Amino acid sequence: MKRLIEEKLLRWKNSADRKPLVIYGARQIGKTHSIMDFGTKNYASVAYFYFDNNPRLCELFESGISSIASLMVKLEANINQTVSPGNTLIVFDEIQSCPAALGSLKRFQETAPEYHIVAAGSLLGVALNRKRSDEKTVYSFPVGKVDELYMYPFSFEEFLMEFNPRLIPIIRERFDRNSSVEEGIHQQALELFLQYLVIGGMPEAILEYKKTGNYTLVKAKQLSICSNYVLDMNKYTDTRTQAIRNEAVYNTLPSQLARENRKFQYALIKSGARANDYELSLNWLEKAAVIIKCNKVTEGKEPLASYEDFLSFKIYMSDVGLYSAKSNNSHLSVLGRTMGDTAKGALTENYIAQELKANGHKFYYWESKNRAELDFVVQIENEIIPIEAKSGKDTRSQSLDLFRKKYDIETSIRVSARNFGFENGIRSVPLYAVWCIRSHGAYPEK
Repeated sequence: MKRLIEEKLLRWKNSADRKPLVIYGARQIGKTHSIMDFGTKNYASVAYFYFDNNPRLCELFESGISSIASLMVKLEANINQTVSPGNTLIVFDEIQSCPAALGSLKRFQETAPEYHIVAAGSLLGVALNRKRSDEKTVYSFPVGKVDELYMYPFSFEEFLMEFNPRLIPIIRERFDRNSSVEEGIHQQALELFLQYLVIGGMPEAILEYKKTGNYTLVKAKQLSICSNYVLDMNKYTDTRTQAIRNEAVYNTLPSQLARENRKFQYALIKSGARANDYELSLNWLEKAAVIIKCNKVTEGKEPLASYEDFLSFKIYMSDVGLYSAKSNNSHLSVLGRTMGDTAKGALTENYIAQELKANGHKFYYWESKNRAELDFVVQIENEIIPIEAKSGKDTRSQSLDLFRKKYDIETSIRVSARNFGFENGIRSVPLYAVWCIRSHGAYPEK
């Protein structure tokens, strides 16, 4: 399945100042597949090294590196393959399992830049914050010596690439022009959007649906992925207590979003729960790319980061399909549009958060003395843009109007089931076109 990261990988390969590349992302989002597919298409050969549970390979790095040339002799012998600089893509997979290999990327960049290296780590963000079990070796990240990319589950644009690619240029062109699409196309895109709410962006779930068309089997795949995430919480935490707390936070996510006020509440984890007890768990889940954190912003002024309130936040799951499965949503209710407003709103918000994250946005939510709440606020260059999320066609809300008037906002967006349009100073963006909201560059005219 084609992924948009392929274009970024190609730009990296052809860059004049290319460095070893580190790719982050949650487990089972397709990092290894995309890297190997890219290597097969664009290099004469691929040299693949997998570090998880591979002490013999790790020893090659941990024993000390006298030179990159001597290291390469050992690596070639390890896989019985010749590595040709510039013609072979070297892949270091699950590199978080070998701190010395991570540190070697600095040596490659400084003394052997002719080698093309991609390193991937599902829990690298977590590993960088903890010691190994022997408590002697710590991770030393080669700051400034590597290029970095973040990979996410399939975005809705990538979902369309699999199921109806002809819609992509139509949606993009109408977004740029802010003109409505034909009603038949609009309804077709909305139906695919509803399917995405159920299937989500995990490759295994998408492949299962393509193979069987069975939503029950898709849900089984999704729940299996959720279970594997819990296993990681036990494997990659320093204490059993911390692992239990990680799992407790993770399991409470559906109930956190099921309320009309979706602000994170520690009391929903257990009675008397305190922030100090679960702050590390939230950090672990975020570093593992299992959740998306959205902090409150107290003012709608530039720069937004100056008004960030770290004590008030919402938590979304990194994949809307996993959230749907973990919430035990019925695909019949989602596809049949019979869900209750609160549950439907939670799904919609999680989807929008996922899309904004994949598109490179740093986003926040805003509220005014508990009288009004705006779902998302982003900053694109020097412009503050409020985004209101609506799961249906009913777009009545005072929050967006209040924010616009209070901060003299020029551009605002309402995401809903309505077609493209512009009314009362607000751009209407259909639910299936959130991926068009770019994080940089000129913003489309009203």
